[in-house]
Amino acid sequence: MKTNHLIAISLLFAAILFTNCNRQETAETETPAATAEALKRASVSRGEYLVNAMGCDDCHTPKTMTPQGPAPDLTRRFMGHPANEPFESADKKNLIETQHVAVFSPGMTAAAGPWGVSFAANISPDDTGIGAWTEAQFFKAIREGKSKGLDGARPLLPPMPWPVLAKLTDEDLRAIFNYLKTVTPMKNVVPQPKGL
Repeated sequence: MKTNHLIAISLLFAAILFTNCNRQETAETETPAATAEALKRASVSRGEYLVNAMGCDDCHTPKTMTPQGPAPDLTRRFMGHPANEPFESADKKNLIETQHVAVFSPGMTAAAGPWGVSFAANISPDDTGIGAWTEAQFFKAIREGKSKGLDGARPLLPPMPWPVLAKLTDEDLRAIFNYLKTVTPMKNVVPQPKGL
């Protein structure tokens, strides 16, 4: 009987030892490049989650009208306000001044309010969007509310909630930037803001 217990304990010990050896061998064969690639994939995945959870499509993706109301047109995802979609402020000025409201374009990518008329930026990785941006520019745009993330640039205008987004961690901002660099590039030069 003692022999059976001894054999069982020996087999259990051998199985644990074998499992640990396999784990150590796997860890030793993983290259720094593979580790970096795995970290990048995890960052992109986190960025996709954050972009979807924070509703970036709400302003940066044109909408199509459905029976349930406006829905993001994913064929134009993150292109910002379409360059060929007029949204003039002249007919909205009286409404804004008398009713103290903001008015959105039908695609919800432009807004007129006391600040003037602002247009959602192209945040796709095309050169007309953030394609040529550095991570540092992205951080400056979000943390300091600077257009194109450049010193001396105009401020980001409402309804862009950059003061709230500025509170995200560096890791989260980096993840968002990494994800946006992986989406389909959309060529679209967004109009410049206008006064009322």
